[in-house]
Amino acid sequence: MATNEVWGARADQVGSLLRPDRLLAAREKANAGQMDAAELRALEDDAVREVVRMQEAVGLRIVTDGEYRRASYSDSFTASGITGVELRETEREGWSKSTKFGSRTARLIPAVVDRLEWAGGANARDFAFLRSVTSQIPKITLPGPGYIHYRAGRANISRSVYPDLDRFWDDLVDCYVKELRSLADVGCTHLQMDETSLVKLGDARVRAILRDRGDDWSGLLDRYIEAMNAIAERAPPGMKLAVHICRSQNPNWQASASYEPIAEKIFNALEFNVYFLEYDNASAGSFEPLRLVPPGKRVFLGLVSTRVPEIEDIDDLKRRVEEASRYIPLAQLAIAPQCGFSTNLVEGVHLTGEIQRAKLALVALAAREIWAGG
Repeated sequence: MATNEVWGARADQVGSLLRPDRLLAAREKANAGQMDAAELRALEDDAVREVVRMQEAVGLRIVTDGEYRRASYSDSFTASGITGVELRETEREGWSKSTKFGSRTARLIPAVVDRLEWAGGANARDFAFLRSVTSQIPKITLPGPGYIHYRAGRANISRSVYPDLDRFWDDLVDCYVKELRSLADVGCTHLQMDETSLVKLGDARVRAILRDRGDDWSGLLDRYIEAMNAIAERAPPGMKLAVHICRSQNPNWQASASYEPIAEKIFNALEFNVYFLEYDNASAGSFEPLRLVPPGKRVFLGLVSTRVPEIEDIDDLKRRVEEASRYIPLAQLAIAPQCGFSTNLVEGVHLTGEIQRAKLALVALAAREIWAGG
């Protein structure tokens, strides 16, 4: 089972970092058949080395590869790491308007068309390289298990393959367990799951959408937590698991709800010990739900925005951490940006590398000053 040991630092970042222009250009060439895979990987290697040096230089003790080998946060596992899943494009323009509920629906919908099976350790190869080029703690991210079911819905999970959804969940959990074991074999000790589904379940508009398709939001919350706990129970010894409860870079289609409706269960029923929560704008609500976090768990407050170019004021960050500590002991808190800087190839372009570096340096500095050493 995942260890209860403390996460490696008080300052962290969620995972994705701005891709350099030369890497984006190389990926376009590779997609067009003008560059082979080996040449692209060599360029990725160089870019990862560079972004690792940047993270170390600003004072982060936990580093990622910026998700530079992915086109989106979910690419590494949802489709490529699991057989039996297809990503189906529903609209040409990114997101489609839902006139019924006043929201938008995703362009790419995962469809389960065959039995889910683990497809092998591409992430382990990538992690092994990251580990080889850093003196700090390397971290990898995976999309959470709720991703496929939430976006697909029962309508896109084959009834001939999975007449009973319990078997679907058993197979999905098994894929994750094998993935975690392959990562542990190459030295992974810090793994973060990006779960975009959980916070949506507190949004009244989302609940209406779910009800319309035959799902009860409360039942889904229980089911997603159950799946994550099943993964944690079988995680390799010594592997620390965190969950990023993501609102996404685009607030127009994600949840507009506080953590309060889901707080009791995510903090107490979910057997993860580290939480990355987004608190960069008013839609997240107050810090009051943190009163429900039990002893022994750590919460990274996502106070530094990856959506806006303005650099936050360190005194404001300290004030907000102090405000949060009214509901949860300061010793259980830490600090991070609210989300990744570039969750896919097109988001995050409103920031520059210099701004990204300044924001990460601010996170590291705030942690050192608030928690004496970070």
